[in-house]
Amino acid sequence: MPSRSLVAALGIVLSTAACGGGAGGDGGDGGAPPGDGAGAVDGGGGGEPVYRGVNLSSAEWGEGNLPGTYGTDYTYPTTDEVDYFAATGMNVVRVAFRWERLQQSLDGAFDAAELARLDALVGHATGRGVHVVLDPHNYARYRGDVIGSAAVPRAAYADLWRRLAEHYGGDPRVIFGLMNEPNTMPTEDWLAAANAAIAAIRDAGAGNLILVPGNAWTGAHSWLQDWYGTPNGTVMTGVVDPADRYAIEVHQYLDGDFSGTSATYQSATVGVEQLAPFTAWARDHGVRAFLGELGGAANDTCLQAIDAMLDHVDGNPDVWIGWTWWAAGPWWGDYIYSLEPVGGVDRPQLAVLREHLP
Repeated sequence: MPSRSLVAALGIVLSTAACGGGAGGDGGDGGAPPGDGAGAVDGGGGGEPVYRGVNLSSAEWGEGNLPGTYGTDYTYPTTDEVDYFAATGMNVVRVAFRWERLQQSLDGAFDAAELARLDALVGHATGRGVHVVLDPHNYARYRGDVIGSAAVPRAAYADLWRRLAEHYGGDPRVIFGLMNEPNTMPTEDWLAAANAAIAAIRDAGAGNLILVPGNAWTGAHSWLQDWYGTPNGTVMTGVVDPADRYAIEVHQYLDGDFSGTSATYQSATVGVEQLAPFTAWARDHGVRAFLGELGGAANDTCLQAIDAMLDHVDGNPDVWIGWTWWAAGPWWGDYIYSLEPVGGVDRPQLAVLREHLP
């Protein structure tokens, strides 16, 4: 994701006046019966359902104050937001959270209050048939130290996923997204950490789908490039999953530097141009793919580029199992890519996305 600090620095408005607001009240039951309106359908690569949905963001906010104060530094998306997006036909939400809040000391027990907040959102979503991608939004770091360093051994990262697998492994609608956007580390080190987490998940008896990102913010456009070290396309063929139930997660924004911080996209065809080499790589190596973040502003070029890129995803179902738009959530305010409704009115981007829903 484009970090909120970078977005703010570039003058993209993030309204914190909405603190405590959003699409509805935090918590509460109010859900539809299981399977109502949001069940995934068959048709994805390798027999997976077709996942189409949105990132629900706000629980990862306040990265400068960890663990921080709930309701001040960060909040959780609301059950009303889940219901709104489920009613559009979306069947998956990617829920970002901070590792340091859920597990406030490495190898320690989960914080009960934080786990209860996450449980409430996950339980509401899966109870009405919506899949949930768990997204530790940490960039392969814990309190600033990279996974695999002396401060954050790979075993500590594996412990996080062992605990998550033991807690959520019984719910087939929960998907394990290993990490948001690892970066600025050797690609080989990230693969070793990812494989340690996968082993911990499978050793815990969980058969859930796992999403495995690459290095360099897991950009599809840079998958075969080497400016960050050994290319993802070379290293990430080494993913080891005893259950063989994983997909490679990539992110793709289409502005000039692919950072997702501008309302100006390069062209209406840039999305297809950037995804096509990655799609070919995935097919050549027999792996499935998930587009964990994409987004664009409400202008013609952006919307045409998004539409064409999703046409590409739809047209390659042997590779692509789904996507989640970046982003929605109660505190995003006037963020240019926000899908959060305003006063009950849909954002313009939703009209394009509806054409690609199951």
